Amino acid sequence: MTESDLSQPPTRDLCGTMLVHRRLLNESTTYRSRRAVIENRALQYERGRRSPARTDVVTIPVVVHVVHNPAVPAQNIGDDQVHSQIAVLNRDFRAANPDLDKVPEVWRPLVADARIEFRLAALDPEGEPTDGIVRVPTGRTSFGFDDAVKSSASGGSDPWPTDEYLNVWVCQLGGGLLGYAQFPGGPPQTDGVVILHSAFGTTGTAAPPFDGGRTATHEIGHWLDLYHIWGDDDGACSSDDKVADTPNQADANTGSPVFPHVSCGNGPHGDMFVNYMDYTDDAAMFMFTRGQSKRMDACLEGARASFLVASGALTAPSPSAPSPSAPSPSAAGGPVRDGTAPGGITQQAAMPGPSHWPAPAAAPGVTGTAGTTGATAADAATVPAQPGPDGHGGPGGHAGPDGEVGRLLRDSERLAAEVLKEIRTVIDMVGGGDRPGG
Repeated sequence: MTESDLSQPPTRDLCGTMLVHRRLLNESTTYRSRRAVIENRALQYERGRRSPARTDVVTIPVVVHVVHNPAVPAQNIGDDQVHSQIAVLNRDFRAANPDLDKVPEVWRPLVADARIEFRLAALDPEGEPTDGIVRVPTGRTSFGFDDAVKSSASGGSDPWPTDEYLNVWVCQLGGGLLGYAQFPGGPPQTDGVVILHSAFGTTGTAAPPFDGGRTATHEIGHWLDLYHIWGDDDGACSSDDKVADTPNQADANTGSPVFPHVSCGNGPHGDMFVNYMDYTDDAAMFMFTRGQSKRMDACLEGARASFLVASGALTAPSPSAPSPSAPSPSAAGGPVRDGTAPGGITQQAAMPGPSHWPAPAAAPGVTGTAGTTGATAADAATVPAQPGPDGHGGPGGHAGPDGEVGRLLRDSERLAAEVLKEIRTVIDMVGGGDRPGG
């Protein structure tokens, strides 16, 4: 394949996540064991045996590795293209996207605010100020789904600690790939998502029909443990995405289908092709469901519990100089806090979306402010929450930011302990250890 071939935009949205998933399942018994634990937790959330503990928004620190070949200057995308992608993520994961009104009426009650936001890191792993963007030149003409872009030894960029940052690699991908992600439970040194530079953000090199930033929304959905909505069973209708409120469908949808599109006997409403986890064009996908949001909760309170603890990678923006990685709603179309969403959609506080859409019931548990302060674990452990009416810090109390961080830290430690216990149990059952092909 020539360089000119690689520069042509893909004609179909192709995600390599399941290829990576199957490779890891074949290579590592540890990965298989961890995935079993993660699926067990997700099933408990799905069936209501566990409820999400957090009730507030978690902010994920992001580092974007721009891996570019100097012979193709367009690959070295600009900061504005990166910022445009962060803005899209913050709209999509908060159900504040202006095209939300295009969701067919029958599915509007299922639209979910996942209560997840993203911000470019303000501090690097050494505690030094950063804009959250790493630029690395490479001699390679393209990358595949073999994770080469994630290592400097193979012409890519080494990740920042993957339990503290969401690592996003932006590069030239070959083979028609738009992107791929690693499910939770995989090797930490390759954790994160990879996106084709011309399918990243909404400006710069972003090219139709993948110029709406939805490739990153899709891949980060995988990073948060969501499967493709059709279950990757090649049209057999025998598998699904393990989420009850997404209709079973035969295969991926592409382009911009017309509602309804029926398959697998799922009439009269048919496939939920407007879901971010399908393969439709960016301009045709608009939503996550409540079931998918619950599965993301299971992931954040399990395998990715480290992101619920306030991270030193994020610092409050200066009052005189707002952070470009957290664009204001008026400037970048991000979540609007005054009750209105971009495009004139009225929002409720509990669930962004049209005012007549039902809001999800509040989940019991801690109020999360993860990632919004620079408090350290030691600070959090020594500053107690102010007691509530029952004499304890909690939902009924008036815990200040440090108290909330402390409660999040304790809850994260508890969740991590549960996960480790479950992992040990499964590993004991299978004999433990990594055995290639075992």
